[in-house]
Amino acid sequence: MQFALVAHDFTDEHALERRLSYRAAHLEGLKIMAKRGQFLSGGALLNEQGRMVGSNAHFSFDSRDELDAWLTVEPYVVGKVWEIVDIQEVRLLDPTS
Repeated sequence: MQFALVAHDFTDEHALERRLSYRAAHLEGLKIMAKRGQFLSGGALLNEQGRMVGSNAHFSFDSRDELDAWLTVEPYVVGKVWEIVDIQEVRLLDPTS
């Protein structure tokens, strides 16, 4: 099953500091997931000033339960970087077929 995630960061005065402090762990986890075929694509949402204020990503998991289990250990969730997380099941286009 494929999923699209759009997450918006908290907006308090320390939000960007938290994001940056958890960023290395977040990216390392995504690299591991990419090798397993779970992380498909993604990146940061930017505001008008080019500052990171959220995330968007595509994932592949066998079930929504597996995705939810991953979220319980995702550094941006554990570290209170993401305030609002919207997830939808999607079917991504394969441009090679």
